[in-house]
Amino acid sequence: MTLQPRNDSAQFIATSRDILWENDIDVTIGTNFDEYQEILDRDRPAQAMGAPFNPELQNLNPGNAFWLTGRDIDGRLMHTQAARLIDLRQETLADYMQHKFREFPPAIPDLDLDRSRFRASPGAKHITGRVIYHGEVWMSPNEGRFRGNGLSSVLARYGLLTAMQRWNPDYLFGFMARTVAFKGFAERMGYMHNEPGALRWYRHGSDMPLEGFLSYLTNEEARYLLEMPVSDLVTLPATQKAA
Repeated sequence: MTLQPRNDSAQFIATSRDILWENDIDVTIGTNFDEYQEILDRDRPAQAMGAPFNPELQNLNPGNAFWLTGRDIDGRLMHTQAARLIDLRQETLADYMQHKFREFPPAIPDLDLDRSRFRASPGAKHITGRVIYHGEVWMSPNEGRFRGNGLSSVLARYGLLTAMQRWNPDYLFGFMARTVAFKGFAERMGYMHNEPGALRWYRHGSDMPLEGFLSYLTNEEARYLLEMPVSDLVTLPATQKAA
C-alpha cells in the first residue's frame, strides 16, 4: 500500500524542493548501497557507514531500503540519511531488539558488544508491524552554513515523506546519542517521542557508556507532521544565496 500524494503532500514536496533549490542544495535518492558506500568513502571519510546499511551485512534492495544525499552548489556532500523497512509481523520492537540490537551499533570503533545492552523503553513495547529504521543522518559542519537555520529539518522530513510514500509504515524509528538528543535534534528531525536509556554502548577499556535514545513516530503522527507548513521550519531566507 502506498501513501497517496494528497494536496498537502504535494504542497510539502513543492515547497521543500523550492527551499532546497533556492539554497543551492541538490538532493539525490538511491537504492544501490554499494554506490552509497563509494560516496561515503570518497566524500564522508570521517564517519564510516553504519552497520544497519552496510550492503555486506544486510540484504538491501530497492524494495526495502533507500539512501538520500544532499550536495551544495560546489558539488560537496552536505547531508546524508537512509531508511530501511523491517517487517516485525507479530513481534514488538522490544522483542526484536533484545536479540538484534548489536546489529544497530553507533559508528564508533572498538565497541565492547558483550557489555553493551538494550533496555526496552515503553514505546518499544508497543511498536510493531511494518516499521522503518531511519539512520545515517549527517550534516556537514561547513562553517555552520547548513546548521541552525532549519535546512536539516527540511531534509529530514523530505526523507520521512519518501519513506511514507514508499511503504506507508506503522512506525518510523531511529536511535540517537544522548548528547545529540539533549540538543533538541529529535525535535528538529520531527520525532514526537524520544525515550532515554534504550541503548547503552561500551568501548573496550572504558567504563563510560554511550547512551542511546529511542526516537519514533507513529504513522498518524508522521502524516500530521508532514501536513505542517515546511516553510515555517526555515529561518534562513530561501532567497539567500552563498556568497
